[in-house]
Amino acid sequence: MQKYFLSKEHLPVTYQANEEEGSPQHLVDFVKSNPDLRKELNIFGAILFRGFNINSESEFETVVDKLVPAKMAYIDGNSPRTSLGKGVYTSTEFPSEAFITLHNELSYAYKWPRKLYFCCITPAEEGGETPLADCRKILEILPKDLINRWRNKGLKYIRNLHGGNGLGVSWQETFETSDKNKVNEILENENAIFHWNDDGQLHIEQQRDAIKNHPDTGEKIWFNQADQFHASSLGKELYDAIKLLYKGNELAFPQHCCHGDGSSISLEDLQTIHDTTDKLCVKPKWQRGDFLIVDNMLISHGRMPFKGERRVLVSMSN
Repeated sequence: MQKYFLSKEHLPVTYQANEEEGSPQHLVDFVKSNPDLRKELNIFGAILFRGFNINSESEFETVVDKLVPAKMAYIDGNSPRTSLGKGVYTSTEFPSEAFITLHNELSYAYKWPRKLYFCCITPAEEGGETPLADCRKILEILPKDLINRWRNKGLKYIRNLHGGNGLGVSWQETFETSDKNKVNEILENENAIFHWNDDGQLHIEQQRDAIKNHPDTGEKIWFNQADQFHASSLGKELYDAIKLLYKGNELAFPQHCCHGDGSSISLEDLQTIHDTTDKLCVKPKWQRGDFLIVDNMLISHGRMPFKGERRVLVSMSN
């Protein structure tokens, strides 16, 4: 077994199997017999296992079942993805030409996954990397006035989910149910503000912090996905079209984010965040069979545009 780093940022720490170790079962045995891997995850935030030949959906499912008995469902998720059963999902189904900004998965929700498990079944012909950035370093580099402003004001995530016909994802897809009572129960447990419109649309507002303390290390971390929620992430042309369509009413946008007091997030702040994550992020190229474990609080992730077929799967756990 060879251990090395794929970047000067030490992200991710990588374990490369030799020929004799190159099987999914060897990966399971290695992880189970090395408790220090948890300490490494707290230090580096992401561990990549390469050369273990996890080359199919069923093999990924088997590995995750053995390593993660209690997987977390993608309930209340905002990214279009397909459930493949048993807690396995496609990583995202955003158009291939789109860049998905770096974010912490489900950081707007009351309950988020602590760990993400990615597996590359088919690497893209070009692009398609999953960029990673250390949230501790993001917080270190961001301007102090921006940090103080976001810490004091907090964030409000806004969604308007249609009932089957409209822009964005439906509430049925988001909550993996067609039962409004179940949705009500989920949102009530999350302390969300919500209401159902006469046309069947669901309006949701969730107040969250922009900065958290890591539960294991105690470190302060930049933990949110405000720039991904903000409608400007769709690009200037679409952003301008949405503002025009909804007459500038941010509360009516399919998805948006503002400060917790209702004030708009400045485009200058968002650009500073984009510039910071772009400076810090690493973009390891996927290889077929790669298995990546990410601490969802320490490391933010995204997706680069790509060409050709790309199939990356994901599971989540607490």
